[in-house]
Amino acid sequence: MGIQDIIEGKKQWRAHMARVKALPPDYQIVYKELQRYIFKVGPVDLLNGPLLSEIIDFFEEGVASNKGVLELIGNDVAAFCDDLIKDSRTYADLYQESLSAKPGTPEK
Repeated sequence: MGIQDIIEGKKQWRAHMARVKALPPDYQIVYKELQRYIFKVGPVDLLNGPLLSEIIDFFEEGVASNKGVLELIGNDVAAFCDDLIKDSRTYADLYQESLSAKPGTPEK
């Protein structure tokens, strides 16, 4: 990863966070909780995938439709996140695989 990649990544992240800050306060709070949960539990390819941007797109559509954030996701943020990443490989999966690997065999 070169310096240009780092700079471009920072620009993209700042643009992403500007979109979050443009959301109403209740959406921002829920987004930050979603983000915290996904960063902790989340998929291995989170940084290379569109998941966080798609959540913001979904929230922006909810704002445009005059819906409350809980109308969109329900009352359980963790269950909503789990449903989003249910088919993705997570770090917990990698950890479980490393525990079940036989000693002395190379990992995948």
